[in-house]
Amino acid sequence: MVRVLFVCMGNICRSPSAQGVFEHMVHNAGLQQQIKIDSAGTHAYHIGEAPDPRSQAVASKRGIDLSQQKGRRVDAQDFQQYDYILAMDEDNLAELLHACPSAQQNKVALFLSYADPKKTQETSVPDPYYGGDQGFEKVFDLIDLAAQGLLSHIQKQHKLA
Repeated sequence: MVRVLFVCMGNICRSPSAQGVFEHMVHNAGLQQQIKIDSAGTHAYHIGEAPDPRSQAVASKRGIDLSQQKGRRVDAQDFQQYDYILAMDEDNLAELLHACPSAQQNKVALFLSYADPKKTQETSVPDPYYGGDQGFEKVFDLIDLAAQGLLSHIQKQHKLA
């Protein structure tokens, strides 16, 4: 079993969106029994809350349901349990690396490092929380690019069909 954890600050916009998009891709590839996916936040702002309604609306337009997700904070066990711990931006990457035991730091990376560099020059998924609907659309576009690269990487690295 390959385990993937997506992380943003509050776990209501970017990381649950990444979880939903990646679950959708993994399901379409028939790999849901081999890849476990979750999301969390570096801060405890929204524990137990559903994803932001704007994230849910954009996801729904793309055939993805985020409604069953609940916000949670990254905990110490996550660094042991997950094979990929993917931060949405540099600030959350720094938070994760600060909390992560040195032996597990190779698991922590920026999510967009898996995106095809020919398709985006961005390295971070911007936080859409204080912006309009267009920001959420952009977030999903970036997540889609990185998720495609991540799935391809996992399939090759772990020899999954």
